[in-house]
Amino acid sequence: MHPLVKLAKETIELYVRERKVLNMRDEDRTLEMKDRAGVFVSLKVRGGLRGCIGTFEPCERDIANEVIRNAISSATCDPRFSPIRPEELESLEYSVDVLTAPEQVNSVSDLDPKRYGVIVKAGGRRGLLLPDLEGVDTVEEQVGIAMQKAGIPPGTPVTLFRFEVKRYH
Repeated sequence: MHPLVKLAKETIELYVRERKVLNMRDEDRTLEMKDRAGVFVSLKVRGGLRGCIGTFEPCERDIANEVIRNAISSATCDPRFSPIRPEELESLEYSVDVLTAPEQVNSVSDLDPKRYGVIVKAGGRRGLLLPDLEGVDTVEEQVGIAMQKAGIPPGTPVTLFRFEVKRYH
């Protein structure tokens, strides 16, 4: 198990069982954990989504703290799901995505739903969709879902950004 996935798993198990936030010692951090980046933590049960929360730009001092924050949020604050219960912990599957910095693109021709995640922006609304998701095969689907997540009506002009991820299971 990759160290970032192990961190997410340990964080969620401690928080769900004891309502305690994992305090990671500096000497236990890998080099990657000391960088700064946006991070998404996704939880699945038997292949079905059970929680996914993240940040597309870093909000914490390092990736380790970003994982801890987003792991707890994914398990307890995803508005699409009820909070994870202790009896569910054994069935959870974890993935952690570390994002590159978003870059603005000029058109959908600069996107590829298998390689790039997308951020759509219109006014104060922003929506994000990670890359390489099952069932999302076209740029139009990817952009449409991101717009829907942001509450941006279809046909509204949007500014597009793309990013890549390192995905760990």
